Order: sequence, then C-alpha cells, then structure tokens
Amino acid sequence: MATIKEIADLAGVSRGTVDRVLNKRGSVNPQTAQKIMEIVHALDYKPNRAGLVLAAQKKNLKLGVILFGEGNPFFDEVIAGIRQKEEDLACYNCTVQIKRVNVDTLEQLQAIDEFVKEGINGIAISPTNDPRLAKRIDELFEQGIPVVALNTDIKNCKRIAFVGSNYYQSGATAAGLMRLMAKNESTKIGIITGSEEILCHTERIAGFTNAIQSYPNIDVVETITNDDDDFISYDRTTQLLKDHPEINALFFAAGGVYGGCRAALAMRGQKKDMTIITFDKVATTKEMVAKDVISATICQEPFVQGSKPLDILFSYLATGDLPKSEYNYTAVDIRIKENMD
Repeated sequence: MATIKEIADLAGVSRGTVDRVLNKRGSVNPQTAQKIMEIVHALDYKPNRAGLVLAAQKKNLKLGVILFGEGNPFFDEVIAGIRQKEEDLACYNCTVQIKRVNVDTLEQLQAIDEFVKEGINGIAISPTNDPRLAKRIDELFEQGIPVVALNTDIKNCKRIAFVGSNYYQSGATAAGLMRLMAKNESTKIGIITGSEEILCHTERIAGFTNAIQSYPNIDVVETITNDDDDFISYDRTTQLLKDHPEINALFFAAGGVYGGCRAALAMRGQKKDMTIITFDKVATTKEMVAKDVISATICQEPFVQGSKPLDILFSYLATGDLPKSEYNYTAVDIRIKENMD
C-alpha cells in the first residue's frame, strides 16, 4: 500500500505538501498539486481511515438536522435515533443541533442559512421537493457542506445520500394489503395525504395507485390533503365521507391518522367494515390498531432514519468517502393487531 512518504519522494516534495494537497489545505502550486494527484491515482493511494477519523477529533465538527414541525409524533423516534448517534459521536468532538420547521421551503432555507452562519459542517434534512431548496443544496455541496436527505427525498440536487423508506414500494405494499384485507367485492377508496410538496407522500400514492390498476373492483374515489394535522384531518375526512358515502376503505399516505380515524369512527354507523391502511406506529395509531379501527400499518424504522444520516455525514467529513449506497432504504415492516409491540 502506498504511503504519503512514497508519494512525496516520487513528486520531489515534502510530506507536508502532499498532506496539504490531499486535504485541500493551504496554497500549493497548481502544477505541483496536479503532479501529486497523478501519482496518488497511479498508486491507488488510500488514506488510513482510522487515522482520518481520529484526526476528525481536532476539527470539532458540527452537524445540523432540520426536521418538520412539532406536531408530527413520528419524528419523536427519529430524534431518539439522532440523540443516540450524537452520544456516539461526542467522543470525536462532534456536536449535533436540531431545528424544527413547518412544511415550508422558505422556513427550511432560513434554517439552512442559520446553520451556515453558525459554522455547521454538514446537514441532514427532511426536505420539501422544491427546486429552490435543490439549488441551495447544490450551493452547499460546492461550499464543502454535504447534505443527506432523511425520511423524504428531493430530486435533482447534489445531496450525497438518502435515508428512508422506498416509498413507492411501500405504497404498492399498502395496495396489496388493501386487496387482501378489504371485505367487500367492490372497494371504493379515499386517500388522505399530507402535502403535495413532500416527495414521500406523492411517491406512496404513486405506488399505491399504480398497483391497484391491476386489481379488479378496487377504485380510488378521491384524494384529499390534511397537512399532517389531526384536527384538519378530522374535518376533511368527515367531509370526504359525507360527500362520498360509497367509500368503504381509507388509505392514509401521511400523518393526521388519528384525526382521520376518529372521523371514520364517528361515521361508523354509515360505514360498516371500513378497511383502513396507514403508516407508522405512533401511540395513537397503535391504539387504533388495537381497537380494530386500523387494519394494518406499515412501519419504516424511524430510529435508523435519525441515526444513519449523521453516521454518513461524519464519515464523509472525516474521510472524504461518499457512502457506499446513495439510497439507504429502511425495512418495510407490516404491523397488524397480532404483532404490534
């Protein structure tokens, strides 16, 4: 294995010069730097990973996390994963800060700007799928500030990785569950989602609607949004069921599940044998599964969604290595009353 000393000898420079080129520190003559990098590539030089990680202790790295607002209990376990990884990284003098924002691109951009002013080295974010945010992520990458998307992804930008569910597959899984669990020959579905600006919500619906095209007697009647809010979900689900008495199944592609299920319960006299498929296992969802209101819920390892992005960011900042996988999918975990913990 090549060493920095060998590279320095071949290039006719000091080891300090090689170190500055490899770590992009200080000023080195461009021709000299090019010569060093040609030798590095020719020898297939690989830095000592353990040494780089230990060197990261001296950098006092700061990682920032931007999550959606306080109202969504799903993120409680995501934060638990963040805090656990924060403890692990503390021995490397790496700190973690969290900002909570609404599902709003301008608020996310403001949170990013605040982190940059605070000297943040890397950011994990649950992003809106907005070109303005994609452009900002590209700018951050060029500044040497890597970004990892967590829980939901963003298209056409230089974020270095995504950690979360394969939402299209999860939507298709929900469709398969609907086919297996619906008790009526003719199934009329109402879809309740959070926001059209969130890629994971739209991807779930795309997977769901594409899959049911091959299922006879299953149709989507209408899709509504609830902003991941239980109170809004209650009102809009109530109106949905009033407007469409033929609906006998609900698919919740996002949050606001408890409010929507309460609406379905209030209408239960008119809606016999309602099949409801949801995501995640927050306390209120577990309650509704136990009461046989929700037929099944699909979980997505929120703890991992909190911890793994920080692991990826730290590794990249310490070693310069991109993650082995751009897409780091969590497990599709189906829970029903009998296996709900």
